[in-house]
Amino acid sequence: MMEKAAARIAVIADTSLQRHVLQQALVGSGYQVVLNSDPARLDEEALAACETDLWLVDLAQSEDSPLVDSLLERTSAPVLFGEGHAPERHSENYPRWERRLFGKLKKLVGDPSQAVGPSLEALLAEAQRPARLDLPQVLADTPLVAGEPARQVWLLAASLGGPAAVKAFLDALPGGLPIGFVYAQHIDPGFEAALPQAVGRHSQWQVNAARHGDPVRCGEVVVAPISRELGFSDEGQMQIAERAWPEPYSPSIDQMMLNLAQHFAGLCGVIAFSGMGSDGSAAAAYVKRQGGEIWTQRSDSCACSSMPDGLREGGYSSLSADPRELAEALVKHLAEQCS
Repeated sequence: MMEKAAARIAVIADTSLQRHVLQQALVGSGYQVVLNSDPARLDEEALAACETDLWLVDLAQSEDSPLVDSLLERTSAPVLFGEGHAPERHSENYPRWERRLFGKLKKLVGDPSQAVGPSLEALLAEAQRPARLDLPQVLADTPLVAGEPARQVWLLAASLGGPAAVKAFLDALPGGLPIGFVYAQHIDPGFEAALPQAVGRHSQWQVNAARHGDPVRCGEVVVAPISRELGFSDEGQMQIAERAWPEPYSPSIDQMMLNLAQHFAGLCGVIAFSGMGSDGSAAAAYVKRQGGEIWTQRSDSCACSSMPDGLREGGYSSLSADPRELAEALVKHLAEQCS
């Protein structure tokens, strides 16, 4: 199956800072920036030659531009006027600004996370069974907990490049650990059913769809629904709401982090794998206040590092490593808790 090409965005902005922040945000969210220019440096010929799916116009200093007026008259591509001055990437207002922008782009030119689904075919065809980590003796000597409700639940969060990274993590992770996972993956709903098999086929972990009214169990990875919000009752049972996730992400990693930390507090953690955008950054401070851990996949091992980069740059990540090293660190972390 052919992957859908990233939508092409042409940016016209009259401050260098705005152009820089928009470039970072668009590329980090999976879009292709084909033009990024000050209107003063453009002419009619350059506009006519630009092949784009959308024009993003953000004028802070020059509200009236004959060039933009000409563009509006001639272009067949949609024109989106920007969200105003972009906050600094590390400010608390940045995730909200990015969500607003991405929500509009998603409606106009599509969601870049649709490119995630076709990548599952390569994982399903993969024949190699990677080497698994040994279970430490201190954990092997504890009573078997597989299938029991998990007291400790971690979130595996991912977007573009996520399935391959999560699979590498689960392939390395031994069974018999006293923990369960929720896996929130930005992906087209049409590939939701194929996701558990693609990431779990070589693993000792059971990868299942979420089940309303059941707890997350030890030895299990629960895939968060794409279309409806997943939360927890006071007793720890999964609750699949009738409402959709907050826009624009499906599932919303920010909301999943809030729901997890609200119930499990210090007995939860988050591992942010390869992914686009900054989903997760807005909820990270709450997870840390609740006593939860936040780890991230190292940039050089990511297909797209924007999501883990945002958590690192915000000062929320206490560990950064490749997927196998993250599995090693988690096994060590759980062994230390037992001893």
